[in-house]
Amino acid sequence: MGLKCPGSRPLIWLRLPGSPIHASEAADIPGGDRSGYVGWVMYPIVYLSAAACPDRGDERPVMALGTFDGVHRGHQALLGRLVAHARALGRPALVFTFHPSPSAVLGRGDPRAILPLEERIRLLGEFGVDRVVVERFSQAYAVRSARWFAREVLGRLVRPAALVVGRDFRFGHQGAGGVESLAEWMPDLEVEVVEACLEQDLPVSSSRIRKALAAGRVAEVATLLGRPWAVTGTVSPGQGLGRRLGFPTANLVHDADLLPADGVYAVRARVDGGAPEPAVASLGTRPTFDGEGFVLEVHLLRDPEGPSEDALYGTPVEIGFVDRIRDQERFRDASALVRAIRKDTEQARRILAPEGPCAAGTGRRT
Repeated sequence: MGLKCPGSRPLIWLRLPGSPIHASEAADIPGGDRSGYVGWVMYPIVYLSAAACPDRGDERPVMALGTFDGVHRGHQALLGRLVAHARALGRPALVFTFHPSPSAVLGRGDPRAILPLEERIRLLGEFGVDRVVVERFSQAYAVRSARWFAREVLGRLVRPAALVVGRDFRFGHQGAGGVESLAEWMPDLEVEVVEACLEQDLPVSSSRIRKALAAGRVAEVATLLGRPWAVTGTVSPGQGLGRRLGFPTANLVHDADLLPADGVYAVRARVDGGAPEPAVASLGTRPTFDGEGFVLEVHLLRDPEGPSEDALYGTPVEIGFVDRIRDQERFRDASALVRAIRKDTEQARRILAPEGPCAAGTGRRT
């Protein structure tokens, strides 16, 4: 998974955009090249199984369990209670999670991740989590009983002082275990149950976010996440169609599991970790031209005298999707397309203006 297991919680430099640096790199950065790094953050200690957790005597954590895909507002409410409970007891806050996700292994629901694992862990750290256990999930793990999990993971390996869970918390084979099971098997374990976070009278959930994203409702996704949904890619050479039309674009190569529906969006872009800047993103097959292949391209609404998109080749760019402008359309000719793009950029500027309807940042908590 590319994650390290440091022996103590490190202070590291956070590199934006892209994944956080590994703890093994941290010692080398302060005395070296800090370009692209924007400050000190606390990155959780990561253990690649419950069995890797060291025996710290009486320093038993307060623990939460879950996939935490998206680290959405519902997760944030639970994490807030986890951290508050841990601080009140003077204990570390620990999250136990699985990778790959149970839905991906068991073929239930949509297996695509809203966030890659390392971004998920970075956000957990931002919300105050001290330690993260990433347990490898497999078909063999899935058949282990709830009683086994309570005895081995909770009772012997992690040994939490308290547990913070959601209202729908289940564990073990076929979700046979729950809060009532723990009350019977581990009566001395304190369990706090956190109510679901509601938006428009419906629970905030990862599945709800996936459905909204698939429909292109990125403003709704931002409300559910508490931040715009973002994807990071690397600028690569394209066909130069945008430049020939007078709207040069940066073509992004990425490995995101999920993307919004095809269309044109108002976005904010961070180029190589820089300040967010307004932009327009197009997702789709460019139906006015060849209509083949899937392209994510971004037109930066910057000074035309500034650096060209060619100068960005190989540069990471993070795109925070703010609002949808229109569907992909096939225009009768290039002139009609240019008129539509001009309207797109004008609408994006209105949406992204400081006094506009979507004046928040780019999917990064600032």
